[in-house]
Amino acid sequence: MAGALTLESLPLFPLGTVLFPGGVLPLRIFEVRYLDMIGKCHRLGVPFGVVTLTHGHEVQQAPGSGPAGDGFADESFHAVGTLATITHLTKPQPGLLEIRCVGTQRFSLTRREKLRHGLWIGDVSQLPDDLPTPVPPDLLPVTRALSNLIDSLHKRGVPSEQLPLQQPYQLEDCAWVANRWCELLGLPLEMQQRLMALDNPLVRLELVGDILERQGIAL
Repeated sequence: MAGALTLESLPLFPLGTVLFPGGVLPLRIFEVRYLDMIGKCHRLGVPFGVVTLTHGHEVQQAPGSGPAGDGFADESFHAVGTLATITHLTKPQPGLLEIRCVGTQRFSLTRREKLRHGLWIGDVSQLPDDLPTPVPPDLLPVTRALSNLIDSLHKRGVPSEQLPLQQPYQLEDCAWVANRWCELLGLPLEMQQRLMALDNPLVRLELVGDILERQGIAL
């Protein structure tokens, strides 16, 4: 990439999860600070940023004590996140949105600001996409294990909208395979964050392979 693409005043959604590029993220939106933001993003067809919390809660909570004028407890989050594009939105009842998003490109925060009503915005530089990297022969068992898992989900008749990963399946690509395993393994958030932020998809897949072996998953 010739130069980092920047976005200003990107709406941010701090969550207790890590969104990987190509990952699927379902959300139920009921907080006032996000209902309007998500509605606007969907209407305009623009992304928002998912960042992983390091302190605080997904749902705003009144603090026992805090700075005057701040109606909610403190939140803090990692500086590297992922853009999320809304692919499906429904309004099952007033004051509730159910959305399905897909992660697109990673970014790094250069500035963050908390608005008075509790919504975070930030200026970000988009990080380069993972380079297409074929899975090397010694890591093909990691790919086969994921392929077998996908086949078992399809054989069980899991509806496509409930699958934890979406097509097209890129089982020949290091980044795609590593990212999907990171989502499926239930790893600690800090470990997921470090893996997501790695620039080298081959190294990410090698680390995932080590984790699978330690967890006794047949490869």
